[in-house]
Amino acid sequence: MPRTAVSTAAAVRSGQVRAADILEEHLARIGSREAEIHAFNLVTDDAARTRAADIDRRVAAGEDPGPLAGVSIALKDNLCTRGVPTTCSSRILEGWRPPYDATVVERLAAAGAVFVGKTNLDEFAMGSSTENSAFGPTRNPLDTSRVPGGSSGGSAAAVAADFATIAIGSDTGGSIRQPAALCGVVGVKPTYGAVSRYGLIAFASSLDQIGPFTHTVEDAALLMEVIGGHDVRDSTSIPQPAMALRPELGKGVEGLRVGRITDLPAGADPGVMERLEAAFATLEARGAQIVDVQVPAFTYGLTAYYLVAPAEASSNLARYDGVRFGMRVDAADTNAMYSATRSAGFGDEVKRRIMIGTYALSAGYFDAYYGKALKIRRLIANDFAAAYAKADVLLTPTSPTVAFEFGSKGDNPLAMYLCDTYTIPTNLVGHPAMSVPFGTAEFGLPVGVQILAPALGEPVMFRTAAALEEAAK
Repeated sequence: MPRTAVSTAAAVRSGQVRAADILEEHLARIGSREAEIHAFNLVTDDAARTRAADIDRRVAAGEDPGPLAGVSIALKDNLCTRGVPTTCSSRILEGWRPPYDATVVERLAAAGAVFVGKTNLDEFAMGSSTENSAFGPTRNPLDTSRVPGGSSGGSAAAVAADFATIAIGSDTGGSIRQPAALCGVVGVKPTYGAVSRYGLIAFASSLDQIGPFTHTVEDAALLMEVIGGHDVRDSTSIPQPAMALRPELGKGVEGLRVGRITDLPAGADPGVMERLEAAFATLEARGAQIVDVQVPAFTYGLTAYYLVAPAEASSNLARYDGVRFGMRVDAADTNAMYSATRSAGFGDEVKRRIMIGTYALSAGYFDAYYGKALKIRRLIANDFAAAYAKADVLLTPTSPTVAFEFGSKGDNPLAMYLCDTYTIPTNLVGHPAMSVPFGTAEFGLPVGVQILAPALGEPVMFRTAAALEEAAK
């Protein structure tokens, strides 16, 4: 079992191990497998060594570097890091160096983390396999013929391969939870507004959230405590401090109402559904009450999402015009330059979603498409409210399948979009959800069980996750 963040930080803070030695272990693994996996767009080894040495100096001087002292962490390459290339895995931002740090990056640095690099992703976080990166795909460390999921595939792969103890990703429609499931690690999408989005390069602003990848539920709780809490620079940030989640982990699930969704869309592999049923049985054996609920949102959430998200993307990505930053392709006049820059800079999936979104927002179609999707979004919130009146948490598969082979869905965008059937609805309503590894299915590959909770329901969500994790061991 790889080192955990909790144990690593405790050992570094007590002087039992050096942050520099922990870092070299990770850099050695990166050196041996990164060419095969391609988890990173950039490995910041020199800066990491400087940072680790500073952590060790502070410990030797009797200082406390923080709750993540010496813990190696990988950052998804859509989080702004001052002076470090941040590309969103897109040619249009290749070489751009932000002049500031994202709030999450600031908080991780203040907690003593050591940044080892920027991880690969589907371009602008648009995808479910990390095959859409302009810099090549990331491979699943458990089987390199298969995808790691997406869009945060590089972050999930970095943790699964033990290139870093922990990682940060972003989740717009499942982009933390789905790769966590496919790579056999823990992944958390917090309540919308619980973690600052300041410095996260936007895909769909009303859906995006930042969250952790870890090997354990306890590490995920620790990271949430570090990165959560109010930020005045994010107008959507919830005005309350970060939740204390680690004290919840030992409380068990006795008396909790766990919802089984009776109208969950079909399509998940039998092996995945077997693991879900085993999770229900495990929680029931530990004292939870299994209750049947209906959530029609899982049937129509996908269609609403693929109007709302592309519409917001078409607006957010309009800023990439070849004028202010990133790639510029010269042409005869300004409009021609815009077209040439975007044609060369954006990949096929990004162009597809921009065109869908622009169409949905256009005069004569706004009410029929985008406006109707917003009404559906309201109905989805009503569906969840009714379910949570009967249950404290809900359980679903995270992904309908285990990790699939490269190229098996790339020619069929709809098949790829269906990978997010079970994850998208919670993004539309802003609720928290997380994926916890719970056994294996086809080809011996890991299965993730998804735990969903109402807004700000992270404490009960983490209690449930800890119970499943303990049983899975």
